[in-house]
Amino acid sequence: MLPLPPFTYHAPATLPEALSLLSEHGMDALPMAGGTDLLVNLKHRLYDARHVVGLRGLPELRGIREEPDGAVVLGALTPIAELTRNPLVRSRLPSLAAAAGAIAGPQLREMGTLGGNLCLDTRCVYVNQSRFWRQALGGCLKKDGTTCHVVPGGRNCVAAASCDTAPVLATLGARVNLASVAGEREVTVAALYVADGIRNHVRRPDELLVSVRVPPLPAGLVAGFAKLRMREAIDFPALSIAVALLAPGGRVERVAVTVGALAARPHAVAGLERFRGRIWGRDVADEIGALTRRQCHPLANINVDPEWRREVLAVHVRRAFAAAGALPAG
Repeated sequence: MLPLPPFTYHAPATLPEALSLLSEHGMDALPMAGGTDLLVNLKHRLYDARHVVGLRGLPELRGIREEPDGAVVLGALTPIAELTRNPLVRSRLPSLAAAAGAIAGPQLREMGTLGGNLCLDTRCVYVNQSRFWRQALGGCLKKDGTTCHVVPGGRNCVAAASCDTAPVLATLGARVNLASVAGEREVTVAALYVADGIRNHVRRPDELLVSVRVPPLPAGLVAGFAKLRMREAIDFPALSIAVALLAPGGRVERVAVTVGALAARPHAVAGLERFRGRIWGRDVADEIGALTRRQCHPLANINVDPEWRREVLAVHVRRAFAAAGALPAG
């Protein structure tokens, strides 16, 4: 059994107190929501922080509500399991409920939170190991080394973003609220991530992600989610694909596809505006799947064959549209 490293645990009772602690300790502090990923990474000595700021005592970060304009606001500390069973999420944001239900297993979904999933650290087969294992390879770009074992000679870490909720929220145009002692700021979920596997999001060490706002969605928009993994439970994604489609009268007005688990940030498929005005059907879905395959290039950063992952991309795009009710199942 791997022991935890020594650290000072803080249990703030208010959001200002939590933000003050993060500001005071800076890079030497880590916020912890459910701890389902953080505690494992601490045991693997992936972090050197000496302070952990527990967030579970902050009720203002929990809850799901609908605003007068129809937007849905999700508290960052809302458990993943609550996203799967909340009536508002299930009726208004079914693709988010589906993604949440595909995360890990039941016990972890009860502990894990929406904010924790969005801020989930990137993963790589060469780094998510014990310190003893990593030392045998001399470390890597992400931790204790200078070599990328996935892309020899590479200068950028390509550890993969495995947060299943992010692709869904990106396709829905959601925004996240980030707070610090200096104030609050808002960024889109798509802009939350950057192409750096060492630290793949723009949240500063002194900031907390406090909520997510999904804007009012147009009538008739459908959204779906599909996930590829080796087992139907527990496993992180080999691919996660979210789609959204608006096709009034059967003609495409808007379509979005975002793919996760490829590299450090979810990939928003580009060039989909070419389908605007097309009559929606299986042929258009297959063209979108082919376009997705051309743009996505899985790497050997997780323990699943990258060429196979690329080959099945188009299939899972079609499955995501079927999950949205835009295509027949099968």
